[in-house]
Amino acid sequence: MTSVIIYSIVVLSLTAAILAIVLYVTAQKFQIYEDPRIGEVTEKLPGANCGGCGFAGCKALAEEIVKKGSLEGLLCPVGGLAAMSEIASVMGLEVGESVPKIAVVRCSGSKVNTTSKVKYDGAKDCLGASLTMASEGGCPNGCLGLGNCVAVCAFDAIAIDKDSGLPVVDEDKCTACGNCAKICPRKVIEIRNKGIKDRRVFVGCINKEKGATAKKNCAVACIGCGKCAKACEFDAIAIDNNVAYIDFHKCKLCRKCVAECPTGAIHEVNFPPKKDREVNIELTETNDTKI
Repeated sequence: MTSVIIYSIVVLSLTAAILAIVLYVTAQKFQIYEDPRIGEVTEKLPGANCGGCGFAGCKALAEEIVKKGSLEGLLCPVGGLAAMSEIASVMGLEVGESVPKIAVVRCSGSKVNTTSKVKYDGAKDCLGASLTMASEGGCPNGCLGLGNCVAVCAFDAIAIDKDSGLPVVDEDKCTACGNCAKICPRKVIEIRNKGIKDRRVFVGCINKEKGATAKKNCAVACIGCGKCAKACEFDAIAIDNNVAYIDFHKCKLCRKCVAECPTGAIHEVNFPPKKDREVNIELTETNDTKI
């Protein structure tokens, strides 16, 4: 009886030893090597996992940076230049200066500028509403104001204004991650350059209807008249499908187009009031004369 027990213990021990060796060899043969720099780069990222960089999350971006061995075309919009500089230090690379960007709402079809033609009574979801109606004001391209953009913003940087019914972007909180732009079924939100001194000029309308129809639906709709394009000396404005678009890469912020727009569809943001500018110019000229 004792010999049977000893024999069983020996057999089990040998079997365990053999299996352990097999598992070790298998693990070594099929192990997945991960570059330690991936972990280092991931630690330098903010961990928001917002997808604004174009990848599934921060680790996915880190993997791409290490794999590519370059920062060209790669940017974390949340961490910005500070995070990318730290990553460049880890990777032994140089980081170029990134241009600050921001989400811009290109619709002015507020409750003030439109007349309610229908009353939407359904799920508070922009995608669902876009499949069943144009908009309460009648514009088939305008903002629906149901807040899908607000729901996906991880930085509390966008909210629906109660008076206008339109999304409003908080410039201090927006990281330009782009999630609000991606979720909008009407593509009302665009990621644009923040601009010198945070100043921007853009067309606050994406309605592709012909002028007269667009104007009936919204008092400040772009009617595609082309006056802005003619006034622009930098070839920064093009008319396509009855609506003007300002190329922020070409725009020099001269604002001549703003004065030419007959409907007020072109917005100028963060510029000093024109009266103050005129007074400053007069004072400067007076001081120069005295000198």
